[in-house]
Amino acid sequence: MVTGLVEGIGKVKEITLVRDEMTLTVVPLFDFHGSRTGESVSVNGVCLTITSMRQGAFCADVSGETLSRTTLGRIRVSDEVNLERALRLTDRLGGHLVSGHIDGVGKVIRSERRQRSWLFRFEVDGKIMKYVVEKGSVAVDGISLTVNRCQGKSFEVNIIPQTGRETTILRRS
Repeated sequence: MVTGLVEGIGKVKEITLVRDEMTLTVVPLFDFHGSRTGESVSVNGVCLTITSMRQGAFCADVSGETLSRTTLGRIRVSDEVNLERALRLTDRLGGHLVSGHIDGVGKVIRSERRQRSWLFRFEVDGKIMKYVVEKGSVAVDGISLTVNRCQGKSFEVNIIPQTGRETTILRRS
């Protein structure tokens, strides 16, 4: 479990594909000290297990099932990803509880600058929209967001300046 408050950005160092599975190597661009093999880490919202730590990077295996249901299969070496380590029971819950088990993939159909923030509209499969409610929470690339409004197969969220600076979300516009 994570809160959807991204801890920092990581850079993809290496991708190894074996048939329909992947091993991902990521270099966190923030203090990742204390992380260990076997712990969970959210990579763009996907809960993965750290399989090894080496030279300031961590490795995680990604199954074919996970690749088929997430955007991890689209990432490339040098791409930046949102990272958040697993929640401790003694941590503050500043965001929302996020499992890291992905329900589906959406696409940006509109992004618009609004004074200091950005408005994003995402389109998702209709099967997913039944779980998205106005003023409820949704995680996009591991970022905990509040839904402004829902319409048909789409929903809108606002991205405040802090979230824009600390995550990869504005690269989607």
